[in-house]
Amino acid sequence: MIYFTLVKGERTMATKRQRYMISVDDDMFNAIEDFRFKRRYQTRSEATSELIRLGLQAVMHELEDDISSQKKRSNSAD
Repeated sequence: MIYFTLVKGERTMATKRQRYMISVDDDMFNAIEDFRFKRRYQTRSEATSELIRLGLQAVMHELEDDISSQKKRSNSAD
């Protein structure tokens, strides 16, 4: 299970990005570390951000596919 906590108003000095604190179980931690080293990310934060970005991208594609399928069914029913 993953928990996200936004630290309101707090931004990193160099990047001006929002900060999150994430708690993960050992299996998730090890999976993130494996991803990090295989993809050669310098920090765990970079790897975690990329995993979140990829996950969000995949979900958005799924939603687009669902909407497209619904439209096709709707058009074929007419």
